[in-house]
Amino acid sequence: MEQTEKNQITVVLDEPLTRGETTISEIVVRKPNSGALRGVRLAALIEMDVDSAMLVLPRVTTPALTKSEILMMNPADMMSLTKELVFFLLPKSVTTDSQSD
Repeated sequence: MEQTEKNQITVVLDEPLTRGETTISEIVVRKPNSGALRGVRLAALIEMDVDSAMLVLPRVTTPALTKSEILMMNPADMMSLTKELVFFLLPKSVTTDSQSD
């Protein structure tokens, strides 16, 4: 995973996705705004609930993932994308402490 700037991170997939004739080997996850979180319980998202992540990830990924792509995704890749999404939800005080450890 490569940090491109504070508001987004690139996740390299263990198992690339195929969309038509295009192979997707990395996904950019953007920091969600409040609108991207609509319809999701934040507590469920923090717990890395798959259904909650499936609602939000298509709204904050480039290329935008589809629900069917997420359903067929390698669980390790789903975990990596969700982990980065959840990291964006943490307060600065928590993320600053974890980066200095």
